[in-house]
Amino acid sequence: MRFIGQHIHKRSGGDAEGAIMLLTEADFKQLEVLGISESLVQRQLDLLARGGCQVNLNRPCTKGDGLSMIAPEKIEKYLQLHEEAAQAGRFLKFVPASGAATRMFQFCYQVFESFGGKIEVIRKATSKDKRVREFLKFWDNLKNFAFYDDLRKRMAIDGFYLDAMRKGDRIEIVLAYLLTDWGLNYGSLPKALLKFHRYHQECRTAFEEHVDEGSRYVKDANGLCRFHFTISPEHEEDFHKLIKEVLPKYRKRNRANYCLDFSLQAHSTDSIALGPDNTIVRDKHGRLVFRPGGHGALLDNFNNLNGDLVYIKNIDNIASDHLRTLVSFWNRLLGGFLVEVEEKVHSFLQRLAAEGFAAISEELEAFARETLLLHFPESYSGWSPDERKRFFLNNLNRPIRVCGMVPNKGEAGGGPFWVEQKDGVLSLQIVESGQVDMADSEQSKIWGSSTHFNPVNLVCALRDYRGRQFDLNNYVDQDAVVICQKSPNGKQIKALELPGLWNGAMAAWNTIFVEMPGETFCPVKTVNDLLRPEHQPERSEGVFQAANLGRA
Repeated sequence: MRFIGQHIHKRSGGDAEGAIMLLTEADFKQLEVLGISESLVQRQLDLLARGGCQVNLNRPCTKGDGLSMIAPEKIEKYLQLHEEAAQAGRFLKFVPASGAATRMFQFCYQVFESFGGKIEVIRKATSKDKRVREFLKFWDNLKNFAFYDDLRKRMAIDGFYLDAMRKGDRIEIVLAYLLTDWGLNYGSLPKALLKFHRYHQECRTAFEEHVDEGSRYVKDANGLCRFHFTISPEHEEDFHKLIKEVLPKYRKRNRANYCLDFSLQAHSTDSIALGPDNTIVRDKHGRLVFRPGGHGALLDNFNNLNGDLVYIKNIDNIASDHLRTLVSFWNRLLGGFLVEVEEKVHSFLQRLAAEGFAAISEELEAFARETLLLHFPESYSGWSPDERKRFFLNNLNRPIRVCGMVPNKGEAGGGPFWVEQKDGVLSLQIVESGQVDMADSEQSKIWGSSTHFNPVNLVCALRDYRGRQFDLNNYVDQDAVVICQKSPNGKQIKALELPGLWNGAMAAWNTIFVEMPGETFCPVKTVNDLLRPEHQPERSEGVFQAANLGRA
């Protein structure tokens, strides 16, 4: 046996000091199979005991103060720059798509566990319990979901008729066929494979909608559209089956060919789980329990793309056809904006190397301050020209991201902030609530004053001014982890989530925030979000077209 975790110390008001972990040889063999080093587990244990790290918010980004607006006179230029880059085959779309849909139906599980299939009891509890209200909204609007026909057909195979089951309030049968492997298994499938939208002639999964939408802004001169989806290994076969079934339709509809790549989230990015007292958690077979490291674990997948200009968009943020023109228009604008910024950065770096700092100092400093919004150290004014040159070579030669931001309407998630770094310099960061000390009244006030929200709609430039790939691991704030609390099987545990892909994993990137219309953000966090107008194309098409056609 060996010991690990000897360096865990008691933090003020925190967990017990000296939480020393006794690992067996079998444990180390398990770590070897997972590809997790002993030193990484040690670091995870240190961070878990320390309580993670929190950012120091200076202020939220607002219009004109960290949040850029696209000037109307620049629109045509950005669209042209995007078109040229797209035609050259520079764009790719990256979609994290491995997340299971379990949380979408969480209130269904909770209500059934509390009340069983007794609809009359559930209805009486309506005014007292939000979960009940959500369930009744779901139950009463079942016919309006795109998966309704699939559910009806699957139940009919076994002699159950969905309309009759609904009229008879046979909740347990309907939920069993919807959520378990008796039927559609929607409680375990990834969101990507769920039917999101129903049209007059077809119903489409979230995966299909991303393929269709991305065709509008990543297609090259030869009609090739490049996509990369991260998926879970247990559903890889399901994805390939769906592609074989639907891709011919999208080739014909969009006059396109598709290069669809997939990758799996590596177990080597998982985090060891601890109990509330900092003891190692084991499963019923005595093995160490690990938890997935969150979307930050996908940095390796992203780093291995060999990409140039890459869009990132979450699988559950996808519009239906009646908003597609507007959404695609804004994604093309973001792409064109990025191309212009990258061209200027690369030009300055090439000139800096060839001409030196003095020849371009004024325009370089103005660009860094006004476009990249870089804050210079207080000592900058006293630096020599060579020191200033090294500063710009270091700070400009980094990956670039242009991030769309929408007005904050109370959605759960992160937002754009000015963050004070350890050296006192301010930088633009996307921050999640878990990164903020809400017990600090000033930090909590700054968080609450945010005007905009991060919908995870980014476009990234991944090559340096010499055309070489950046190693994205060099730009991560390794301390920007979040400790998550989980209760699997009723047992409380805690584990780390790695620096988020668009949070700490991109902390040292050059970042630009751009305001986008709120209509471009169409999240699906619970199944009832699919009842929103933006996800009901048959019922909302005319309204949204009238409202948005002129803006696109």
